[in-house]
Amino acid sequence: MRRPSIRQVASDVRHGRDAARREVEAAIRRREASDLGAYIVFDAEAARRQADAVDRTASLGEDPGPLAGITVSVKDLYALDGYPLRAGTKRPLPAWPEGFLVRALRRLGAVITGKTHTVEFAFGAVGLNPNTGTPVNPWDPVEHRAPGGSSAGAGVSLWEGSARIALGSDTGGSIRIPASATGVVGLRPTTGRWPTTGVVPLSTTLDTVGLLAHTVEDLRYAFRAIDPLAGGNREGADSALEEVSGLRIGVPASRLWTDADSGIAAVVERAVAELGEAGATVLEIDVPELDEAGERYFAGEIVQPEFLEFLERELPEWIPLLHAIVGKRLGAAGKVRALDYVAALQQRRRLSASVHARMASERIDCLATPTLPIAPPPLAVLARLAAYRDANRAMLSGTCPASMLDLCAITLPAGLDDEGMPVGLQLMGPAGGDLALLAQAAAVEAVLGTNLSRLGTPPRLSERYDSGPKARG
Repeated sequence: MRRPSIRQVASDVRHGRDAARREVEAAIRRREASDLGAYIVFDAEAARRQADAVDRTASLGEDPGPLAGITVSVKDLYALDGYPLRAGTKRPLPAWPEGFLVRALRRLGAVITGKTHTVEFAFGAVGLNPNTGTPVNPWDPVEHRAPGGSSAGAGVSLWEGSARIALGSDTGGSIRIPASATGVVGLRPTTGRWPTTGVVPLSTTLDTVGLLAHTVEDLRYAFRAIDPLAGGNREGADSALEEVSGLRIGVPASRLWTDADSGIAAVVERAVAELGEAGATVLEIDVPELDEAGERYFAGEIVQPEFLEFLERELPEWIPLLHAIVGKRLGAAGKVRALDYVAALQQRRRLSASVHARMASERIDCLATPTLPIAPPPLAVLARLAAYRDANRAMLSGTCPASMLDLCAITLPAGLDDEGMPVGLQLMGPAGGDLALLAQAAAVEAVLGTNLSRLGTPPRLSERYDSGPKARG
């Protein structure tokens, strides 16, 4: 199967070679044929109306925008006109106005298909939501496995074909985790690069908004269309890196490697070795800040008190309704002292400055690690709260250090593990270097291949897709 790039799809719509309505009708058919449960609300009629508006603009000889006709799923943490905002909770929240990223996509000609499932208030990495439902990871043909969270329906919506771009949010890893777990690409932009307006907050310090897509090429194209609307290209000229030759990749001595299951680490090691064979310089380096940042994250002195403060101030009636997998984990947040909170913020700044200085002195372009240390677990093993806590911590452990250190980070498919589940390669770059990191990831993808060529087709979708080549790794 060959999947057209979103650049090509949008170009055809913009120039009248294809119609946004036809693109949307195909997405609707794929959604109707899917039993993966990506969405809490899918609105076919609203998508048709948006597509028709795009086609009318193009028929008048006007440009509907660089994302004309591109279907987009939106995490149910975002306010979206015409849709209830639940944030994964038991009842709808008060209405919020749309924020920066949704407005930007509308302005650029994208078509919103619906709202995808999220973990309750985005407070969880597994993707489990007993309130509204948990999407099915398409890579296990038998068991219902976790899709990764908290943007639980994002990667699933891409595979079912109802969206070409998925909106997520990332505090400790909630874009990268589901991207890795479902075998797609996900980027955590630099904190603060894009406004988080119109999105229910989890942590005012660490929250970011961003995108998932099937390929780095697609994500990079969409990012470059959106980014100027947030204040322009702050990196100067976009990197024109086309190959990995000359790229300096740091492989850190860190628990991000040593705590990963051996089979997962082996898949990522082979992917990094392929990059070295293709001309990249691969360097083993000490980066103690990664492990310390992870420890500080799990101390619960930043995210938890910020989340609790928001709930008590804005949504106190929702606190008694929280499911145990959220409510019980939030219980200690009120005991965090102001002194400890301030100290955690100061330590975060010191660690960030240290890791950035280290990468600059070693002339490291990006750091490479496994994205997740474990395979997405079957839901059946998560029935006990203790088992859920362990899985949740493990799935956060590979991604939360980048969040704490103010690094931008991207995950892309590295291969399949022994269970046939996707394994992600995480690349982390310096703050503000988003465009450079995307260029580096595009060069990496040119060596490793896209998800279809690297992984093949998810077993639950094999009847509707032509199988790709067998996975390498």
